[in-house]
Amino acid sequence: MKLIFRTLLVAAALMLSVNASEACSNLLITKGASKDGSVMVTYSADSHTLYGELYFTPAGIFPKGSRLKVFEWDSGNYMGEIAQVARTYSTMGNMNEHQLIITETTFGGRHELVDTTGIIDYGSLIYITLQRAKTAREAIKVMTELVAEYGYSSGGESFSIADKDEVWIMEMIGKGTKLNAKGKNENKGAVWVAIRIPDGYVSAHANQSRIDKIPFTDAENCLWAEDVVSFAREAGLYEGTDEDFSFCDTYAPADFSALRACEARVWAAFNILGGGMIGDKPAMDYFDFASGANATNKMPLYIKPAHKLTVKEVADVMRDHFEDTPLDMRKDIGAGGFESPVRWNPLSFEVDSVKYVNERPIATKQTGFWLLGQARNWLPDEIGGILWFGVDDAATSCLTPVYSSGLRAPKCFESGNGHMTQYSPTSAFWLFNRVAQFAYLRYNVIAPEVQQAAADHELGAMQIIPTVDEEALRLYKSNPGEVKEYLTVWSEKFADRMFKKWKELDEYLLVKHLDGNIKVQNPDGSFKDNGAGRNIPARPIQPGYSEHWKRKVVEDAGGRLKVVQPKQK
Repeated sequence: MKLIFRTLLVAAALMLSVNASEACSNLLITKGASKDGSVMVTYSADSHTLYGELYFTPAGIFPKGSRLKVFEWDSGNYMGEIAQVARTYSTMGNMNEHQLIITETTFGGRHELVDTTGIIDYGSLIYITLQRAKTAREAIKVMTELVAEYGYSSGGESFSIADKDEVWIMEMIGKGTKLNAKGKNENKGAVWVAIRIPDGYVSAHANQSRIDKIPFTDAENCLWAEDVVSFAREAGLYEGTDEDFSFCDTYAPADFSALRACEARVWAAFNILGGGMIGDKPAMDYFDFASGANATNKMPLYIKPAHKLTVKEVADVMRDHFEDTPLDMRKDIGAGGFESPVRWNPLSFEVDSVKYVNERPIATKQTGFWLLGQARNWLPDEIGGILWFGVDDAATSCLTPVYSSGLRAPKCFESGNGHMTQYSPTSAFWLFNRVAQFAYLRYNVIAPEVQQAAADHELGAMQIIPTVDEEALRLYKSNPGEVKEYLTVWSEKFADRMFKKWKELDEYLLVKHLDGNIKVQNPDGSFKDNGAGRNIPARPIQPGYSEHWKRKVVEDAGGRLKVVQPKQK
């Protein structure tokens, strides 16, 4: 998501409170790194003001001279008009009917490089390109041509761009505003670089520029703006050789915030995906980088995973809170009495003029929506693309499969079904938030039940998908015109089933965990009564607070709370 542009003059703690809470996370999985040979890209769209809904745009044919109005994704502000193309492709969220996937995280970078005259913001750039490109390489061409023609209005951005065969990471930043006598910006456009992730490897980015040295000798697997280095020299940002040029060091120098709130999430993902290794080194060898102590000990752009990955394994990385690492959020007093990894904003605070920060993990409460785009090259485009889509906090929600060639979004995810200031009883976003808010109250007791429900839903979907694919292929061969409608209806029905299950979960959790108690259950899951036959529950379980919390309470108020024997006459 869009950040307030980082400057090195702002205190690190303040940066965390302003920027990190709005940050997003991406994983990029090549087909050679996945168990089934599919390409996968994940995305969490994290913002305190973003509503979780599934954007759908139908394919279209437009007469010559048509214009497209551009509205900034974050604010909704009208930016201007651009020329419309003759034909557009249908899009389902961040994926299109040709299995192209585009997601992002904002790194901001040097604030002086924002083009205040540009009309293409990073969000519009994604969704317009999905309507115009079929492959990752074609998308890079469309994106860079759009900003060159119309100007790029956002800060520095990392994009994940993938099709059914290739995965690319592209980083882009504007060139500032330099108006000539006619009021035109002479620096219109952007500088950028795109690198293909080698097959069999995985990558990640989380709101900090990650492309370091540019392999200018490998034009097949690296693309770049012609002036990516020369502009930096002209702007006084770089003086060295092309070979020594670092995109991230030049355009987005890392400060404490960039490391601790952003690169730490990449470190956590690499630690999981690499089985404790990042490249050929133990993950802990890079902990000084992730913790914000050493900006020079950079992690590699991509790593080989410890084993080939399933959809479920990749999705679960998006649920991480630094568990079982030195940054484990369940282990300090901020976790409260129920070992919660959730921290309320602002993430920074000050005590006795000393600044402190809470961690910003991959999973976070302010997620609007999150997804895993899966592209499968062994199937026709009409069948191969699946957008595993979810809303709200990834740690307390589930992903539901929606075929990317679909003709409409499921009702519970549909745009316009509620918004951030209007509750809707048929909206998945509001339902998942209801469950999450309840789980946050006693996290170590309630969240595991929510997470089990999510796992059951996702694993169940993964079991049934091959059958759906088989039927879709049969239709594709006999009645190809019916395939998209079949997959649309199936996606709708499965999402409806998910919504019904989550409503039942919401009610069940309220009954079971009312007032901090845990009702005792029978083997069949029903609640046990006291034997009188009058619907009075058996004596409930009362788990109490964590040991860590109790000891901290004793330190703070033990003198008042200690049980003593009263004096006797």
